Amino acid sequence: VVDADGRSVPFQALYEEQKAIVVFVRNFLCYTCKEYVEDLAKVPKAFLQEANVRLIVIGQSSYNHIKPFCSLTGYTHEMYVDPQREIYRRLGMKRGEGNNISVRSPHVKSNTLLGSIRSIWRAMTGPAFDFQGDPAQQGGALIIGPGNEVHFLHLDKNRLDHVPINTVLQLAGVKTVNFSNEPQIIDI
Repeated sequence: VVDADGRSVPFQALYEEQKAIVVFVRNFLCYTCKEYVEDLAKVPKAFLQEANVRLIVIGQSSYNHIKPFCSLTGYTHEMYVDPQREIYRRLGMKRGEGNNISVRSPHVKSNTLLGSIRSIWRAMTGPAFDFQGDPAQQGGALIIGPGNEVHFLHLDKNRLDHVPINTVLQLAGVKTVNFSNEPQIIDI
Protein backbone atom coordinates (compact mmCIF):
# COMPACT_ATOMS: atom_id res chain seq x y z
CA VAL A 1 0.00 0.00 0.00
CA VAL A 2 1.03 3.62 -0.41
CA ASP A 3 0.64 6.41 2.18
CA ALA A 4 -0.37 10.05 1.65
CA ASP A 5 3.24 11.04 0.96
CA GLY A 6 3.78 8.38 -1.72
CA ARG A 7 5.80 6.00 0.49
CA SER A 8 5.21 2.27 0.02
CA VAL A 9 4.32 0.33 3.16
CA PRO A 10 3.99 -3.47 3.21
CA PHE A 11 0.32 -4.33 3.87
CA GLN A 12 1.39 -6.80 6.56
CA ALA A 13 3.09 -3.99 8.51
CA LEU A 14 -0.35 -2.49 9.18
CA TYR A 15 -1.48 -5.42 11.36
CA GLU A 16 1.73 -7.27 12.28
CA GLU A 17 2.06 -5.81 15.79
CA GLN A 18 -1.56 -5.04 16.72
CA LYS A 19 -5.12 -5.72 15.68
CA ALA A 20 -6.39 -3.52 12.84
CA ILE A 21 -9.79 -2.68 11.42
CA VAL A 22 -9.17 -2.22 7.70
CA VAL A 23 -11.96 -0.70 5.60
CA PHE A 24 -11.61 -0.93 1.83
CA VAL A 25 -13.59 1.76 -0.01
CA ARG A 26 -14.82 1.55 -3.59
CA ASN A 27 -13.23 4.81 -4.66
CA PHE A 28 -12.75 8.29 -3.24
CA LEU A 29 -15.56 9.79 -5.34
CA CYS A 30 -18.16 7.22 -4.25
CA TYR A 31 -20.78 9.11 -2.21
CA THR A 32 -21.59 6.06 -0.05
CA CYS A 33 -17.89 5.62 0.75
CA LYS A 34 -17.55 9.32 1.56
CA GLU A 35 -20.49 9.20 3.97
CA TYR A 36 -19.21 5.96 5.55
CA VAL A 37 -15.74 7.48 6.06
CA GLU A 38 -17.34 10.63 7.53
CA ASP A 39 -18.83 8.38 10.21
CA LEU A 40 -15.52 6.48 10.65
CA ALA A 41 -13.99 9.90 11.36
CA LYS A 42 -16.25 10.12 14.44
CA VAL A 43 -14.55 7.14 16.10
CA PRO A 44 -12.48 8.69 18.92
CA LYS A 45 -8.77 7.93 18.85
CA ALA A 46 -9.01 7.26 22.60
CA PHE A 47 -11.43 4.34 21.98
CA LEU A 48 -8.96 2.80 19.54
CA GLN A 49 -5.94 3.37 21.81
CA GLU A 50 -7.78 1.87 24.80
CA ALA A 51 -8.48 -1.31 22.78
CA ASN A 52 -5.03 -1.25 21.10
CA VAL A 53 -6.64 -1.30 17.64
CA ARG A 54 -5.69 0.61 14.49
CA LEU A 55 -8.39 2.03 12.19
CA ILE A 56 -7.27 2.07 8.56
CA VAL A 57 -9.04 3.03 5.32
CA ILE A 58 -7.64 1.80 2.02
CA GLY A 59 -8.70 3.24 -1.33
CA GLN A 60 -7.66 2.18 -4.80
CA SER A 61 -6.58 5.42 -6.46
CA SER A 62 -3.39 7.41 -6.58
CA TYR A 63 -1.96 8.48 -3.21
CA ASN A 64 -2.48 12.11 -4.34
CA HIS A 65 -6.17 11.73 -3.48
CA ILE A 66 -5.65 10.73 0.19
CA LYS A 67 -5.13 14.19 1.71
CA PRO A 68 -8.04 15.85 -0.16
CA PHE A 69 -10.36 12.93 0.77
CA CYS A 70 -9.32 13.14 4.45
CA SER A 71 -9.93 16.89 4.35
CA LEU A 72 -13.34 16.39 2.74
CA THR A 73 -14.48 13.74 5.23
CA GLY A 74 -12.76 14.96 8.40
CA TYR A 75 -11.03 11.56 8.68
CA THR A 76 -7.83 11.74 10.77
CA HIS A 77 -7.01 8.04 11.23
CA GLU A 78 -4.68 6.11 8.92
CA MET A 79 -5.37 6.00 5.17
CA TYR A 80 -3.53 4.28 2.34
CA VAL A 81 -4.15 3.31 -1.27
CA ASP A 82 -3.75 0.09 -3.22
CA PRO A 83 -3.54 1.61 -6.74
CA GLN A 84 -3.16 -1.76 -8.48
CA ARG A 85 -6.03 -3.28 -6.41
CA GLU A 86 -3.76 -6.21 -5.53
CA ILE A 87 -5.13 -6.61 -1.98
CA TYR A 88 -8.70 -6.17 -3.23
CA ARG A 89 -8.13 -9.09 -5.62
CA ARG A 90 -6.39 -11.29 -3.05
CA LEU A 91 -9.26 -10.83 -0.60
CA GLY A 92 -11.80 -11.67 -3.34
CA MET A 93 -13.51 -8.28 -3.50
CA LYS A 94 -15.92 -8.14 -6.41
CA ARG A 95 -16.26 -5.76 -9.32
CA GLY A 96 -19.74 -4.68 -10.34
CA GLU A 97 -22.97 -4.34 -8.39
CA GLY A 98 -24.46 -7.42 -6.78
CA ASN A 99 -28.15 -8.07 -7.27
CA ASN A 100 -29.10 -7.63 -3.60
CA ILE A 101 -29.95 -3.92 -3.62
CA SER A 102 -32.14 -4.32 -0.52
CA VAL A 103 -29.00 -4.07 1.65
CA ARG A 104 -28.75 -0.53 3.01
CA SER A 105 -25.90 0.97 5.01
CA PRO A 106 -27.05 2.90 8.08
CA HIS A 107 -24.21 5.34 7.39
CA VAL A 108 -25.45 6.47 3.96
CA LYS A 109 -27.59 9.59 4.21
CA SER A 110 -27.95 10.57 0.53
CA ASN A 111 -30.36 8.97 -1.90
CA THR A 112 -28.85 7.30 -4.97
CA LEU A 113 -29.64 10.09 -7.45
CA LEU A 114 -28.41 12.99 -5.31
CA GLY A 115 -25.36 11.07 -4.12
CA SER A 116 -24.41 10.10 -7.69
CA ILE A 117 -24.79 13.69 -8.90
CA ARG A 118 -22.52 14.91 -6.08
CA SER A 119 -19.91 12.27 -6.95
CA ILE A 120 -19.92 13.22 -10.63
CA TRP A 121 -19.72 16.92 -9.72
CA ARG A 122 -16.68 16.27 -7.50
CA ALA A 123 -15.05 14.35 -10.38
CA MET A 124 -15.74 17.14 -12.86
CA THR A 125 -14.58 19.97 -10.59
CA GLY A 126 -11.45 18.16 -9.34
CA PRO A 127 -7.99 19.07 -10.63
CA ALA A 128 -8.14 16.27 -13.21
CA PHE A 129 -11.34 14.56 -14.28
CA ASP A 130 -10.59 11.35 -12.43
CA PHE A 131 -12.86 8.73 -10.86
CA GLN A 132 -10.13 8.13 -8.26
CA GLY A 133 -10.20 4.39 -8.73
CA ASP A 134 -12.18 1.78 -10.63
CA PRO A 135 -15.84 2.82 -10.23
CA ALA A 136 -16.97 -0.83 -10.51
CA GLN A 137 -14.74 -2.07 -7.66
CA GLN A 138 -16.53 -3.06 -4.44
CA GLY A 139 -14.95 -2.67 -1.02
CA GLY A 140 -15.19 -4.48 2.28
CA ALA A 141 -14.03 -4.63 5.88
CA LEU A 142 -11.39 -6.76 7.56
CA ILE A 143 -10.33 -7.20 11.17
CA ILE A 144 -6.87 -8.73 11.28
CA GLY A 145 -3.90 -9.10 13.58
CA PRO A 146 -1.76 -9.12 15.43
CA GLY A 147 0.04 -11.36 13.00
CA ASN A 148 -1.95 -13.17 10.33
CA GLU A 149 -5.01 -13.93 12.47
CA VAL A 150 -8.17 -12.90 10.58
CA HIS A 151 -11.03 -12.14 12.98
CA PHE A 152 -13.62 -10.91 10.48
CA LEU A 153 -14.02 -10.37 6.73
CA HIS A 154 -16.97 -8.78 4.94
CA LEU A 155 -16.99 -8.33 1.17
CA ASP A 156 -19.46 -5.67 0.02
CA LYS A 157 -22.04 -6.92 -2.49
CA ASN A 158 -22.85 -3.41 -3.72
CA ARG A 159 -22.22 0.26 -2.93
CA LEU A 160 -24.70 0.23 -0.01
CA ASP A 161 -23.48 -2.98 1.65
CA HIS A 162 -21.13 -1.47 4.25
CA VAL A 163 -20.94 -3.27 7.59
CA PRO A 164 -22.37 -1.04 10.35
CA ILE A 165 -19.38 0.63 11.99
CA ASN A 166 -20.48 -0.29 15.52
CA THR A 167 -20.62 -3.96 14.49
CA VAL A 168 -17.00 -3.79 13.34
CA LEU A 169 -15.96 -1.86 16.46
CA GLN A 170 -17.63 -4.44 18.74
CA LEU A 171 -16.03 -7.36 16.90
CA ALA A 172 -12.62 -5.68 17.32
CA GLY A 173 -13.18 -5.00 21.03
CA VAL A 174 -13.56 -1.22 20.62
CA LYS A 175 -16.23 0.88 22.36
CA THR A 176 -19.15 1.77 20.11
CA VAL A 177 -20.02 5.28 18.96
CA ASN A 178 -23.34 7.13 18.81
CA PHE A 179 -23.70 8.18 15.16
CA SER A 180 -27.14 9.70 15.57
CA ASN A 181 -27.55 13.44 15.73
CA GLU A 182 -30.36 12.94 18.22
CA PRO A 183 -29.74 14.28 21.73
CA GLN A 184 -29.11 11.49 24.21
CA ILE A 185 -31.50 11.03 27.12
CA ILE A 186 -29.73 9.86 30.22
CA ASP A 187 -31.87 8.04 32.76
CA ILE A 188 -30.90 8.88 36.34
